[in-house]
Amino acid sequence: MGMNIRVELCHVDTLRCVVRVEAWNDSQLIGSSLGEAATAEEAEDRAWQRLSHRLEIQKPEPQQHEATAKASASTSRSSTPELIRKESPNPQQSSPAPLPEQPTKALTSPSGAGSVVQQVEGDVRTLTETPSESPTDPDDWSEELTAIDFELKRIGWTREQERQYLERAFGHGSRHRLTRYADLVAFLRQLRQIQPGDTPDQSAVPIRRSDLITQGDQMLSNLGWTGEQARSFLQQNLNSTSRQQLSDEQLLQFNMLLEEQALKK
Repeated sequence: MGMNIRVELCHVDTLRCVVRVEAWNDSQLIGSSLGEAATAEEAEDRAWQRLSHRLEIQKPEPQQHEATAKASASTSRSSTPELIRKESPNPQQSSPAPLPEQPTKALTSPSGAGSVVQQVEGDVRTLTETPSESPTDPDDWSEELTAIDFELKRIGWTREQERQYLERAFGHGSRHRLTRYADLVAFLRQLRQIQPGDTPDQSAVPIRRSDLITQGDQMLSNLGWTGEQARSFLQQNLNSTSRQQLSDEQLLQFNMLLEEQALKK
C-alpha cells in the first residue's frame, strides 16, 4: 500500500477551526501537522502545507485518503468539508507517548542516534511529571450540568444519543465519569456548537487533553530539544514552566508554536 492521508477536525468554535493532517505509510505514522483558520477547509490546507514542507511530499489525490475512517462534521455545513477522523486509543494523561517506531525525517541522524533519542525521551518525561489537576477547579459543577441538559434538549438528543457522543469524545458513555472540570466544560462548549438534527456519530468532538500532550511529546522529540529547552520555550511564550499548568486551549497554542519551530528547521 502507498501513503495515506488522514484528516481530523480537532477543534471548532465560532471564530476558528483547527485541523490535524497525518501522513501514514501502511501502518506507520510518517508525520503530522496542525492548521488553524476560519474554516475547516482553509485549516486543512494550512496543515497540509506545513506537513508537505516538512516531509517534502506531494499531496495525494482525494481518493487516496483512508476511506474507512469516520467523518467529522463542523458547525457550518456550507463552509466545512467532510473530514476524516482518526480513531485512536485514549492514553493515560500522565504518561508521555513512546517514540514512533519509524522515525520521521526530523529524527534521522548518523550513528549514535539511539542515545540522542533516549535523552530526548527522558527530558520529555521530566516535562510532564507535574500533576495535571488544576487547584482552581470549582467544587460545584451543578451550573454546567444544568446547561448540558438544556443544550441536549435544544439539540433534541436522547440519553442514548448523548451516550454515543460521549463514547466517541471521551471513551465512555456517561457524563458522570467526566472527572476533570476542563472535560465537562469542553463537552458543554461543543454541545453549544451542535445544531438540531445533527447526529452524535457525525458531530465534531472536543480535542482530548491527552491527545494534545501526546502530539506535543512527538514534536518535542522531532525537534530534538532537551527538557530545559522546552521549559525555556514554554516560559517565554506562555509564561509557564510545565504544560500541565496550561489549559486545553493553551496546550493547543503551544503545539501550534512547536509546529512553527519545526518549519524553521
